[in-house]
Amino acid sequence: MSKVGWLFITPNLLLSGLAIGCNFYQWAIFFGIFGIFMAFFFRDPKRDIPKNEKYILSPADGRVVFQGESHDPISRKKVKKISIFMSLWDVHVNRAPMAGRVKEIRYKKGRFLPAFKERASSENEANLILFEKEGFSYILVQIAGILARRIICYLKLGDEVSPGQRIGLICFGSRVDLYLPLNIRLEPLLGKRVKAGETIIGYLQ
Repeated sequence: MSKVGWLFITPNLLLSGLAIGCNFYQWAIFFGIFGIFMAFFFRDPKRDIPKNEKYILSPADGRVVFQGESHDPISRKKVKKISIFMSLWDVHVNRAPMAGRVKEIRYKKGRFLPAFKERASSENEANLILFEKEGFSYILVQIAGILARRIICYLKLGDEVSPGQRIGLICFGSRVDLYLPLNIRLEPLLGKRVKAGETIIGYLQ
């Protein structure tokens, strides 16, 4: 389980115990069930990371809701983009799709539209991470959804990441957009489910 989860689980367990001590059993059940749900939501299962430097791995668990050409949110140049929607029931730990060095981190306030909508990419609260890798760069954007109210990023400027490394999470329903160079070959995954750090979504040419 993600360490962040204890910030949500512990208060519910304490309240449940307090309610039992005060004979408020209905409240004890409520807080107990909510604590169990928090434990489920913040689960962080081990992943079998494919070992090939040419693989591009999924940065998130969920369903691919967009795949095609788009524009880099920093330079506006044409790139390939893949977007993954994480429902309330998906694992919400985000992972690095490939090796790289953190060149820029940019947080943006915004709206909380449903994360499966394409407008969420440009209008919602988001955290943008620009990575450099061997002469090219790629961008990963953590995007809040209609229920999400906290984006957590584990990285800082200059950090080196390895493929499949945990880089953050988004609480309670969200989206991850990945912007890649045009010469990247992507698997046809639109509408399909993927797993962070495990599903191969593309290949370096």
